Amino acid sequence: MQEKILILDCGSQYTQLIARRVRELNVYCEIHPYNNIPDLDGDLKGLIISGSPSSVNDENAPQIDLAQFRAKLPVLGVCYGAQYMAQQAGGKVEASETREYGRANLASFDHDSPLMKGMPSHSQVWMSHGDTILEVPSGFNLIASTRDVKAAAYHIEGEDTYGIQFHPEVYHSTDGKILIRNFLVDICGCTQDWTPSSFVEETVAAMKEKLGDDKVVLGLSGGVDSTVTAVLLSKAIGSNLHCIFVNNGLLRKNEFHDVLEQYQGMGLNVKGVDASDQFLSALAGEKDPERKRKIIGRVFIEVFDQESMAIQNVNWLAQGTIYPDVIESVSVKGPSATIKSHHNVGGLPDFMKLKVVEPLNTLFKDEVRRVGAAMGIADNLLGRHPFPGPGLAIRILGDITAEKVRILQEVDAIFINGLKEHDLYDQVWQAGAILLPVQSVGVMGDERTYEQVVALRAVESTDGMTADWVHLPYEFLAEVSNKIINRVKGVNRVVYDISSKPPATIEWE
Repeated sequence: MQEKILILDCGSQYTQLIARRVRELNVYCEIHPYNNIPDLDGDLKGLIISGSPSSVNDENAPQIDLAQFRAKLPVLGVCYGAQYMAQQAGGKVEASETREYGRANLASFDHDSPLMKGMPSHSQVWMSHGDTILEVPSGFNLIASTRDVKAAAYHIEGEDTYGIQFHPEVYHSTDGKILIRNFLVDICGCTQDWTPSSFVEETVAAMKEKLGDDKVVLGLSGGVDSTVTAVLLSKAIGSNLHCIFVNNGLLRKNEFHDVLEQYQGMGLNVKGVDASDQFLSALAGEKDPERKRKIIGRVFIEVFDQESMAIQNVNWLAQGTIYPDVIESVSVKGPSATIKSHHNVGGLPDFMKLKVVEPLNTLFKDEVRRVGAAMGIADNLLGRHPFPGPGLAIRILGDITAEKVRILQEVDAIFINGLKEHDLYDQVWQAGAILLPVQSVGVMGDERTYEQVVALRAVESTDGMTADWVHLPYEFLAEVSNKIINRVKGVNRVVYDISSKPPATIEWE
């Protein structure tokens, strides 16, 4: 069984970041709401209690039964977690006149403390709190202070229980990784053996046991998550995995053929279904972005269901759901019974009575890529930019026609290939072209033209929640614009989108 760390989420914006830092140290961890704590098992090595936007003195502040943890396994309270443990033991926690937000430095700390071992003097830490611990209870020994906050960290006598007022998980706590490593390895005794290779080995074995000789169907999108899901399941059940790759007529130029060829070269059992005419016919005349999305989702389900029914005795539907999808579907205000539908499937109808298997639902996106690399998946598949589920439909503003799709595919190919040729592709998180419902006057040769306008979009991001436009070199933009106007019939003007998210979104629709 896999040893693990349990992270209790009290609503902090940094909770996922704590998990990522733990995972980076090759220790498996899980996030659970403070009010939906799972049964503690023998493989649990320690507990971390997150921060919270609440004050411990709020009437509806998160309440945790600490008796089930303290003195039974190592505990680390971060910010709210530290304040809560101190208050529950009789300490004094109040809003302070001297609040700390942002950078601070450890003015003093106990070098002999297992938690602080190896921390440099005056280490920079990140504070984000209004309350502060004014008085610690009996048996709570201070192990770190800043200039303004005396109780920056403490240790409870006779227990492996610690509280810290700062956030070691954020980038601005420059030595936070040392502290987290001390807690995980020296205090909890974790072996740091959770690696991409070990994940593959354990998951394949678990899938073999769970699925047996059953057949599984998976809707491939060409994206990273569904590709890694397919390879993992193929290792476990071989040809009993049936993959369906649907061409909705709104993919990038040659993408259906190229990706299908790559999949078959990987030994996957994949069926390509060209339903372009079906999608374009259903979309004819529709301009509303939300209705376009719903039409595409509906037709996809119809095609996917038809193809799935053609496979005899299918028991399972595989989805490329990843950990943020699962976390975001469960609120700290109370567990939700509904897990977010995977974008590749778009919400299955009731008549598809299949059990669901999600082999990646404990991984973050960067971990999915590392697992894919461990299985030998090609870099060009793992490094693909995100691409919207509705495809080019939401990059063609207004109604969709086969001619508009052709134009945008040509423009997009010139832009994306240009990024690759100039070694810019990997510096960009997502890029694409948008066909605007605008015509502009131009001159080509001695003739006046009145043709389409396209916008180019390139952003940098880590998770898509926020994004900034990429400062692509002017020379590159000039070259790409020139190629588009000269080579794509129907386009006579190119613009570059310099909007950030927020307030703009990455996609235009």
